[in-house]
Amino acid sequence: MTSPAPETQINRTVIFVSLGLAIALVLGAIFGARAMFHRAALTPVAMPELPSPMAGTPECTSLIDGLPAQLANLKRAELAEPAPEGAAAWQGASAASGETERITVRCGTDTPLQYTEFAPTISAGEATWMRVDDVTPGSTMSTWFTTDRSPVLAVTANAQRYDADDILPHLGAEHLPQEVQPTHPAPLSGLAQGDTSRCDALMGALPDSIAEGYERAESDVPASAVWVAEGRDPIVVRCGVQEPGSYAAGAQLIQVNDIPWFEDTNAGTVTAATLYALGRDTTVAASIPQGQGNAAITALSDAVAQHTEPVR
Repeated sequence: MTSPAPETQINRTVIFVSLGLAIALVLGAIFGARAMFHRAALTPVAMPELPSPMAGTPECTSLIDGLPAQLANLKRAELAEPAPEGAAAWQGASAASGETERITVRCGTDTPLQYTEFAPTISAGEATWMRVDDVTPGSTMSTWFTTDRSPVLAVTANAQRYDADDILPHLGAEHLPQEVQPTHPAPLSGLAQGDTSRCDALMGALPDSIAEGYERAESDVPASAVWVAEGRDPIVVRCGVQEPGSYAAGAQLIQVNDIPWFEDTNAGTVTAATLYALGRDTTVAASIPQGQGNAAITALSDAVAQHTEPVR
């Protein structure tokens, strides 16, 4: 008869040592993250001088002085010298990535050129704001500007990490004097209108959504269509405009399906291009924001090809 095997003896010392090491590692990670966050919060933030004509006003001084010591999950930081007037910052290290997160505020700025009659706005903290996304490839930064206050308040943050409601209601914008800011000219608004009699079919065929995130909005301009998305330039189309004065025979054209487009480099902006569909019985102009070109211009090209006639 075979004797039973002896029970395996568990070395409790090894278990206690392993458990102690695991706890030490966890505590080390926690205290290391706290130290990293603390160091990030103490590092002065460099903010360059930007056009802020009202930064030195008493209203801006009072607002900046009254800003909180903590915003979202970030601590208010010292500004590196030379520090601009009317500015403040909060920063800290992200627990997930270890990268420095930062929120900055500037008081007394100008409204951005993107603030037109088509710009979507939101209400937060009893003030009205518009958002402008950074179009730099890979950037997730956005800036919100007040549109009903003077001086204007501008707030920049990582829009993927911080929602507007996490930030804007806590900045005291409601204490700035109420004043609706004037809008800038909308894209294509300066074009001379031509014959729109052949535009009805095209304008009626344009879709409600022309690119990801863009939805059609109302426009008072005859034979025009507008699509808007928060944080981005609008997509604007006008039919029956005059041909661009900068176009000449032999100019470089961009062929998209059946439609040749001419880019008027004299009329576009840093964040949007102005294009004309040529060779049709009516001239169509489009303002296409940077990064939205492929889907929008393809949809427009197909609509122009189907609902206008080529010039023979």
